[in-house]
Amino acid sequence: MKAFLWVSLAAAMAACSAEYTPKPKGYNRIDLPTAAYQSLPAQHPYTFEYSKYAKIRPDSSGIAQPHWINIIYPQLGANVQLTYKNIGHSDKVLNSLIEDSRKLTSKHQIKAYSIEESEIKTPAGDIAAVFELTGEVPSQFQFYVTDSTEHFLRGALYFRTATANDSLAPVIEFVKKDIIHLLNTLKWREEK
Repeated sequence: MKAFLWVSLAAAMAACSAEYTPKPKGYNRIDLPTAAYQSLPAQHPYTFEYSKYAKIRPDSSGIAQPHWINIIYPQLGANVQLTYKNIGHSDKVLNSLIEDSRKLTSKHQIKAYSIEESEIKTPAGDIAAVFELTGEVPSQFQFYVTDSTEHFLRGALYFRTATANDSLAPVIEFVKKDIIHLLNTLKWREEK
């Protein structure tokens, strides 16, 4: 019995001295669909093509106004919030909306490593400002687009998850391409 105890103790000590190698960090597998688009229904003063994998829902927040919508990607946990304002040929209103958009983007500076701004001229001739944010920020991509006389549309991408942004990078890129497609297919309509 003592011999068995000694052998067991020796085996246990030998096992404890073996080197431990941690497993590499794993990442969730994200299967992204092939891009496919559909037209927005005609009930808004704007129209565009959005992903067939997304759903359109009216904004239900307490401050929501007419024509504010959410483009929800249920499988990806992503949401693009869109807010619309009529400018009414007022330079003062336009400048105020642009300034508000910049302020909302700059609120992320606390956690953002960088905020890159670029300007896009859409095929319809509108000017869009696009903001790409890097770091652990709640919104990685924001934009506004205007015809500078009547219409102003602002958007922001959000995720309903606590997953780190580096793990979400493929999904962020996928939705960014959808947003650029939205901007390139955007057309304004007269309000009813």
